[in-house]
Amino acid sequence: MSHRTTGAVVLGGSLTGMLAARALAPYAGRVTVIERDALPAGPGPRRGLPQARHAHQLWSGGTRALEALVPGVTARLRRAGAHRLPVTTDMVVLSPRGWYRRWDESHQMLLCTRDLLDATVRELVRADERIEVVENAEALGLDGSGGAVTGVRVRVAGAGVRTLRAGLVVDATGRASRAPRWLAELGLPAPRTRRVDAGVRYASRLYRAPQDAREGFPVVNVQPDPRSPGPGRGGVLLPVEDGRWLVTLFGTRGGEPSADAGDFERYAREELRHPLIGELLAGAEPLGGVSATRTTANRRHYYERMPVWPENLVVLGDALAALNPVYGHGMSVAAQSALALRSVLGRSGWDAPDLARSAQRAVARPAGAAWELAVGQDVFFPGAAQGGPSLRERLSAAYVGRLAYTATGNGRVARRVTDVMALERGAHVLLAPRVLVAAAAGPLKPQLSGPPLTKRERVAAGLL
Repeated sequence: MSHRTTGAVVLGGSLTGMLAARALAPYAGRVTVIERDALPAGPGPRRGLPQARHAHQLWSGGTRALEALVPGVTARLRRAGAHRLPVTTDMVVLSPRGWYRRWDESHQMLLCTRDLLDATVRELVRADERIEVVENAEALGLDGSGGAVTGVRVRVAGAGVRTLRAGLVVDATGRASRAPRWLAELGLPAPRTRRVDAGVRYASRLYRAPQDAREGFPVVNVQPDPRSPGPGRGGVLLPVEDGRWLVTLFGTRGGEPSADAGDFERYAREELRHPLIGELLAGAEPLGGVSATRTTANRRHYYERMPVWPENLVVLGDALAALNPVYGHGMSVAAQSALALRSVLGRSGWDAPDLARSAQRAVARPAGAAWELAVGQDVFFPGAAQGGPSLRERLSAAYVGRLAYTATGNGRVARRVTDVMALERGAHVLLAPRVLVAAAAGPLKPQLSGPPLTKRERVAAGLL
């Protein structure tokens, strides 16, 4: 049996990196997290994370994984004001095929700002004495060979360059990951990579919700229709802590929202497929300006398919598969991937041969599931992918579209769809015989003519 060097190094101190460190700690003995920037002491903006200003959510599949890794974190977030919303009971969603009904709870989502989530997880993980976080430190490259990574070269502010030896190096540096270049420096071929970029621009703003709408108000989501000609435009309103609404508007090439605060509510009211979000904002108080970003392309490296993979290296999170944030799967995938890493270590042991390849394949599974959901929509927008959607993607989209239509009036099909969206079950459940028959039959109830807000919610939001 081989004897792997004790200790692990995690590159990146974001949510993904912190959860990876927590997963490694029981097996590595000690974990060093290398973070390029200085981390905020509490809930606050972090450099290099522009998407933090935009809508985030933890689907129930991600919440379960997060709680398994960091027990007690969900309760702490709830005490700090995070909302637990039942799916689809507290969701008002205009899908490409019509308004969804608000069915009985099938799953749940956890809603708060990214700053609160990151700070809460960071505090709990850093309390683990086996985990050390080194801030203002930059990873320069990997040590070792194409057969095995032995450590990482790091430049630490005020301390120069040094090499950290490690039995396992985890790249959690996000979209800025230099893993392809580092692998080339070790003499390895480039991984197969795919990029699907719908050209989405995000514009987000925080609002103080009307007094009576600060508790118990649903998520509101107006989705674009990829089948329609021209740009796709959409928006989402999420209740977050401290009685606020986090509102994100987005549009693909030619239909992008601007960063102009004076145009934000007009876009919500006039450019989306339904004016509901704009109407709700008329009774809310804006808090600060508009944050905008274009860092939204889907990009995946298929490291798990490489013919040769070096021992002692794992890549996960956005460094493996960066997803369009509009689908809200990034944080859930990070948690599920870290849990998958822990499961491999628990099953195989720290000294297991070929541990890194096993772990790389394991973390690719949740990333791949979310990738299929995101790309299955984005690939249909003009210019998103070279050559456009494949035949498989066209057939899959046609079936998923039929399911979405059926789900507007069939609670059982709606539950199966949310099983997949919540990352609780794989897409195979959508091919079960009962679901196939239901999709062929179509919705059991007539389509809704408008958003399914209750009278109380309309009054609370000032719409009545």
